[in-house]
Amino acid sequence: MSTITESWLVGLIGEGITASLTPHMHEREARENGLFYLYRPVDLSVNGRRGTEVGDLLRYGRDLGFNAFNITHPCKQLVFGHLDQVSDDAARLGAVNTVLVTDEGFIGHNTDHSGFGRALATGLPGAALGRVVQLGAGGAGAAVAYALLKAGVGQLTLIDLDLGRVQERVQALSVLFPDAQVTAGTSAELPEALAAADGFVQATPVGMHSHPGMPVDPAFLHSELWVADVIYRPVRTTLIDTAEAMGCRVLDGGHMAVGQAVDAFELITGLRPDPARMRAHFLDMVSNGL
Repeated sequence: MSTITESWLVGLIGEGITASLTPHMHEREARENGLFYLYRPVDLSVNGRRGTEVGDLLRYGRDLGFNAFNITHPCKQLVFGHLDQVSDDAARLGAVNTVLVTDEGFIGHNTDHSGFGRALATGLPGAALGRVVQLGAGGAGAAVAYALLKAGVGQLTLIDLDLGRVQERVQALSVLFPDAQVTAGTSAELPEALAAADGFVQATPVGMHSHPGMPVDPAFLHSELWVADVIYRPVRTTLIDTAEAMGCRVLDGGHMAVGQAVDAFELITGLRPDPARMRAHFLDMVSNGL
């Protein structure tokens, strides 16, 4: 256990985030590492602030002694205009979810993509990456698609109900990853795409407690397919349970939730946390209804 030499004050800026599990994960892991670490949610829906005020909140936080902030909806893009430096991956993604408050100014990073990349590597080691189908191209979907291509996916098919959004995403990713084949698909093409795929990633709200159900017909799945979900409430979605019962290798959304927290904690403190311990804590919180 390290010797305590300083304290840490960290915040999470976003809308509807008072019940987020991220503060608990950070604080618990900090205690395990012997750190004085306080993580506070700054909920826009509670304090009456707008997402466009994220810059003011960063500056107030700096003046009050905050060391860092995590950033979530609706501020991941809005925060760009208030940063002094941005990591290459965050710039390429066009989204920031971690801001360090330093002597050089506000420095933005993105651990959503690295969190999923870590989850894929550790939760599905050796997974085939030739052809992958992803359903959902919104905020979480953008980070996941980037992570998939960075991991080496050869052919990525993106499907989303918002055709304009998915086509825009495909165009941007094709520029960033010219050696990969990134295409837009339609819901009607999903069965054929999955039949030929090695992997399937579910990045829509379907399956959450508030949006229960299956995002695809179970008949579209096959045992040679690995299946990943980004939803972590519940951790065991209907998709994950169904796919596993069919013989698929599966990756629940808790892996990405923990992965982004692991990487953010390291950026903030400079200490590498214990990912297995953080996941165990996360699963304990979920099982206890936190």
